[in-house]
Amino acid sequence: MTKMLQITLVRSPIGYNERQKRTVRALGLRRMHQAVVRPDNPAVRGMVAAIPHLVRMEEIEVVEVPATEQA
Repeated sequence: MTKMLQITLVRSPIGYNERQKRTVRALGLRRMHQAVVRPDNPAVRGMVAAIPHLVRMEEIEVVEVPATEQA
């Protein structure tokens, strides 16, 4: 199982500084209440830590399915 982070935009970045808006976009968030799944690594955690007032983060476990052979 792989640890991943589900990040949801819960507050609009309108009215916040440009750096915070760019962090939201870099995470792949474009709309309110949109959720994205990103790997749990220090870079992503740092991005979320920079904008905790705009996003909600949940740790999830992803089960990797082995690739099946095609006939």
